[in-house]
Amino acid sequence: MLDSFNRNIDYMRVSITDRCNLRCGYCMPNEFAHTSYDDILRYEEILRVCEIVASIGIRTIRVTGGEPLTRKDAVSFIGRLKNISGIECVTMTTNAVLLRQYVDELVVHGLDGLNISLDSLDSKTYERITGKDELSNVLMSLEKVLNAGLRVKINCVPMKGLNENDILPMARMAETESLDIRFIELMPTVQGRKFEGVSGEEVLSILQGKYPDITQDSSKQGSGPARYYKSKNLTGKIGLINAVSGQICSECNRLRLTSEGFLKLCLNFDKGLDLRQMLRGGASDDEIRNAVKVAIYEKPRQYHFGSDEVGIECMSNIGG
Repeated sequence: MLDSFNRNIDYMRVSITDRCNLRCGYCMPNEFAHTSYDDILRYEEILRVCEIVASIGIRTIRVTGGEPLTRKDAVSFIGRLKNISGIECVTMTTNAVLLRQYVDELVVHGLDGLNISLDSLDSKTYERITGKDELSNVLMSLEKVLNAGLRVKINCVPMKGLNENDILPMARMAETESLDIRFIELMPTVQGRKFEGVSGEEVLSILQGKYPDITQDSSKQGSGPARYYKSKNLTGKIGLINAVSGQICSECNRLRLTSEGFLKLCLNFDKGLDLRQMLRGGASDDEIRNAVKVAIYEKPRQYHFGSDEVGIECMSNIGG
């Protein structure tokens, strides 16, 4: 399905909950007001939406939260997603606190890959960022995931005065493990503006000091905006997602379905489609399909952070 700017929209992030077991200040503050359970889409409703969008070209589904593993039966739900005709890839983003106990089931259900959110390898820094002392659980989960052979990407958001000294320790994980370490620029949401991010250019400069031969890997392409880098000293790859300093909208291929059923077209804006209202109001599949087609065609050209139209209080509202 092409939008009005001829971008092929084939990827949808699906938030199944706005609840999380961590409290990262740039994502979910302690005073976060959760959506009531009655207003969260039921699994059957999400599956219906995914079947409809698969029929018009969505091929990849990423399950997100909050923390998706805090919702009961999330793992079996992933198996049901895998059975949808047209869906070629199902992945999940997790903080990995609860992951270890579900790894074997996820393999059985055919999960194609995991993105693990991890901002520090230092226990004190990790607790300062997340509000919880859970780093040991995360690292045990990571070890089990790698041993199970699942494809893994580590997502790190570097912030000045917090975890900028973790950039090289995080990168070193890719020296011995076949995984991708991705550094993501801090998004200027209302919550994010309380912190100072480290730009992708600054991260690259730090990496060049450690890996002088690091160069962009043109052969490494994912389904998102990351630019990947390789070095002879790295088994895995380093990814940079310069979502703020670099304009990546021309390559955008995604939609976001929030846990309460709003189809968000762009990270920056509130424009989109209230699918919960349609699902619970008796709309047919064809009516929903046509409404989604119109919404995709009207997807904004690019975001404008800092404008009055910014529609993000915190990332947990929209599934990251």
